[in-house]
Amino acid sequence: MSLDGTYDEANIFALILQGKIPSTKLYEDEKTFAFLDIMPQTRGHALVISKWSKARNLLEMEDEALGEVMATTKKVATAIRKALNPDGIQIAQFNGAPAGQTIFHLHVHILPRWEGDPKGFTAHGAGAQADKDALAALAEEIRAQF
Repeated sequence: MSLDGTYDEANIFALILQGKIPSTKLYEDEKTFAFLDIMPQTRGHALVISKWSKARNLLEMEDEALGEVMATTKKVATAIRKALNPDGIQIAQFNGAPAGQTIFHLHVHILPRWEGDPKGFTAHGAGAQADKDALAALAEEIRAQF
């Protein structure tokens, strides 16, 4: 899929926002939503999305929505750092399929990293789905830091 296209109201993140698909919420305000990735690259891998923007990628996103998403990204990354004490935090965002984007609703990845972790990022579907109960327990640890 190219950088250009029409927003799909049935993309997985839109369905999460509509309450049609469950998610493990970390943080929510009027404008943004953050949740744990069900196919995490690392323990504590989180995603941040806008609740109102229909941008498929960074090039389409309104400046206001981008600012809101990045402020929430910082807030969630700070809570993850306090909860998990990683050696580093990777913030990732992909635009277009050739760049690694698989869901066409702008989203930011927050990946806690520890010394010795692989440095790359694999496309969704390459890893295993996380245990629902383990995600819920991890989310409680992280939410306690807000």
